[in-house]
Amino acid sequence: MPRCTFCGKEITKGTGKLYIYASGKVANFCSNKCEKNLIQLKRKPVNTRWTDAFKKENKKGIYKVESTQKSDISSTPKTKVLKSGSK
Repeated sequence: MPRCTFCGKEITKGTGKLYIYASGKVANFCSNKCEKNLIQLKRKPVNTRWTDAFKKENKKGIYKVESTQKSDISSTPKTKVLKSGSK
């Protein structure tokens, strides 16, 4: 199944639009909303909040990564340095 060029969602069979540029590049769209944003308004998917590209770039939703604990760094003992000749 093809994916939408703008939002990244899978396009079900029998739906969507196919846009062919003059250069021969092909773009698949799942809705008029995606087509208008990319072609007419010339928006980038990374800057549009509801696209998969934005979510992946900004680590939102399913692309969110669990934070790791800093236990490895803090578990090492601190050593003190003694300066000789100080009064």
